[in-house]
Formats: sequence, structure tokens, C-alpha cells
Amino acid sequence: MKFDKMIESMRNDIVKTTQELIKIKSVEAESEPGAPFGRDMRSCLDKALNICEAMGFKVKNFDGYAGHAEYGEGDETVGILVHLDVVPEGSDWSVEPYGGEVKDGKLFGRGAIDNKGPAAAAIYALKAVKEAGEKFNKKVRIIFGCDEESGRWECMKHYFKHETMPDCGFSPDADFPIINSEMGIIIFNLKKSFPKPEETCCGGLKVKYVKGGNRPNMVPDYCEALLEMKKDFTDRIAKTIQYCNDKFNFKIEADFEGEKCYVKSFGISAHGSTPEKGINAISQMIKFLCSLPLCVNEQTALINFIDKNIGSETNGHSFGLDMKDDVSGSLVFNFGIFDLDEENANIGVNIRYPVTKTKDEVYERLRRKIEGTGMELIEGPEKAPLYVPADNFLVQKLQKVYEEVTGLKGSLISIGGGTYARAIKNAVAFGPLFPGRPELAHQKDEYIDVDDLIKCTKIYAEAIYELVK
Repeated sequence: MKFDKMIESMRNDIVKTTQELIKIKSVEAESEPGAPFGRDMRSCLDKALNICEAMGFKVKNFDGYAGHAEYGEGDETVGILVHLDVVPEGSDWSVEPYGGEVKDGKLFGRGAIDNKGPAAAAIYALKAVKEAGEKFNKKVRIIFGCDEESGRWECMKHYFKHETMPDCGFSPDADFPIINSEMGIIIFNLKKSFPKPEETCCGGLKVKYVKGGNRPNMVPDYCEALLEMKKDFTDRIAKTIQYCNDKFNFKIEADFEGEKCYVKSFGISAHGSTPEKGINAISQMIKFLCSLPLCVNEQTALINFIDKNIGSETNGHSFGLDMKDDVSGSLVFNFGIFDLDEENANIGVNIRYPVTKTKDEVYERLRRKIEGTGMELIEGPEKAPLYVPADNFLVQKLQKVYEEVTGLKGSLISIGGGTYARAIKNAVAFGPLFPGRPELAHQKDEYIDVDDLIKCTKIYAEAIYELVK
């Protein structure tokens, strides 16, 4: 391939740049002047732009919301859209989440594959085409977003208030070969307030709180509950834990302090677009609580409602959301956040719906389901579905590149994930995850295989060359 030797010579620099980006904990934090998503996020954006500027690209920072690095000339622009923000690290890592450690050919760290490694690959791909002296008949613009993981995409909204939209492009933030179909995305909350508890079985266990989850688009790997015992339920709780752990393969523990029982549920995190790949710690906790003699009140009624209508399902079937189509498959339902105390409850959910459906259809079904429960539906961020036909010139060029570099068929696939490809017209998601590789985005011990990182860089260089000729 045209740029293989040059990119191989950049191998150490590509790894080093990825490590430098990983070492900045760019999790969304409190807004500051010039840093709308927190100081660390601004530092990560500055780092990426400084690296690009040193390579001879024109760079621009858009008030800390986003930035871009540009090279080339022409009336048309090819966009490569990446993001530098990451989800919280979660727990139980075997390496330092922000260390950028390389071990056994793998580069570890939060953001390694989602999306700092691919961002570095895009940077060095553009550098390779530039240094090869290729003629650019179009501008290439790497756009760095800083608010992708929240689902709000305030970074893109701000950016496109100040810049024109690229004519075409891709986002290296999903799977290979080519993703030309992305399901619609909605994030919403169900809220409920409770009156002063009036238990009808005061001898039961009182739920003081249940709390789990970090983000709606993450499968929660931890959930905690506090139970108050007016009489000794120690043996009953211990036996129920043993039963659930043995029968359902749960991982639940309890600590007793007088009349208090602290229950801990441990799951496995996964991306909200593929919740079936994780283990939902909240769902485990809910099922466990429903196996205990709880006081009868509105908190307990809500817990039972969740167990009956959500449970551990990831398709929304029991919630009345059994929707699917031939293009993108079945709806995806992720129960990401649960926060309940004696006064209020909040349920945070992330849904991916089929490309031929609409958010209004989903919300209509949701409202029917919660009618009469006293719950309030709060609509949150949403992204319309993406679909680019197979005969589109962009799809055909990227298929050609992928097949030539890898020797594999450049098939088209649909995902529940949402990438920046849907932020512009005429764009698709393109890598970085190769077929057969484990999906580690949003999971503990996230990594990118170093050889895959280099191969991505080669693919993106060829793609840039094809698109600017």
C-alpha cells in the first residue's frame, strides 16, 4: 500500500501520542471560563491541537467546545470527526485507567479505542499523506469534539454555528468494515416523588436508598442499597444472596451494621449500544430486593414495577417497546441509572431504536406504559437515525480502501451506537474495531491492539488519499 512504510516509521510516535491523550482524564466536569466541559477536557483539546499544529496543520479552537486541524486546498472539505472526551473509568481495572500502559502488544487506558487511539490514527494518517507530497484537491479537516459521550453533542452544535459542514466524511468511532446505518438514539428519565412513607407491614425491610450507574449510555457495573431492619433479617438476607448468586450467577454482597444492611451488586460494564455484552448491576439489585420481605409502600411498588417491566431485558419487550426492522434489527434498551431514596426516584434510560421508526413512536409507547404510575417522563438528548445507501460514492470508496488494505470484504453493517457521522450529511462510521476483536468501549481494561492502531492509520491514510484525489 502507498503509505505503509511511512506509517510504520511513525509507529512509536502514534503510540506516544495516544498515550499522551489517554493520560489526560478528559471526563466531563464542571464548566469553567474557556472550558465548557471542565479544565481537563480543555487540556486534552489543547494537547491534540498543539500536536497537529507542530505537524504543519492549520488549527482552530472554538472556545473550548471543539477544535479542528486542517490541511489542503479546494472548495470541498472532507471531515474526519473524532472525540476526545471519555466516560468515567468505572471500577476493577487491572491497570491504571489513565496510564497509557503498553502490555503484550496492547495499549491500555480509558479512551484507548473510544476514541483517542482513532484520533491519533487520523492525525498521523493525514500527516502521512501530507508528507508523501500528494496533491490535495480538497481540504481535509479533523474535527475534535469534546462532548460526545453525554449524548448532548453541545460541542458539535457550537462548532457548526461557526463553521460550514464538510461535504462528506467519516467517524472512526465504531466498527469496520463500514457502518452505513446507525439506529436512532434517545436518552430519557423517569422521575417519581414519594409521599411520606406509610408502611402497611412495618415489620418488613425498609429501603432507605438504591443508587447505581454513572451514565445512561453505560451498563452499570455497580449498585448499592441500604436496608433498614426493625427486626433481625440477617439470616434471611444472607440466604437470599446465596440463592441469587447461585441460581442467577449474580455477584451480590452485604455488610451488616446493627439495624442497617448495606447491599452491593457488582456487574460488568459495557457500551449502552450493546448492553447484552455487560451485566447490569442495577437489574441484579432490583431482582434481589424483590426476593425480600420489603415494607409495602410506593418505593417498593416502583421497585416491583421495574423488576416486572425492565428486569434484565435489553430489548424493551416488557416495557412495550418490542420494535424492529430489516435494516437495523431490534430496539436496544439500556437501564443505565437508578437513584432512589425515601423522597424521590430517578430512572435513566438510553434507547437505540430502528432506523425506520421515529422517536415519537417510542415516546408514545413509553407514555402508555407509565400511565397511572405517577412517573413523569423527562425527554433528554436525541439523535435521529443515520442511513447512507450502498451506492453512495463515499461508501464505495471506503469499501475499496478497506478491501485493498485488509484483503477482507468491505461489507456494510448497522449498529445501535451513535457516532459523529450523523452530525453531518453524507458520512459513515469507519472503524476502528476490526471484526473478531472484543468490544471494550466503556468497559474496564479498555485497550487497543497496537498493530490494529497502526493498521487503522494505514486505512485512514488511504481513505484520505482516495477522497482528496
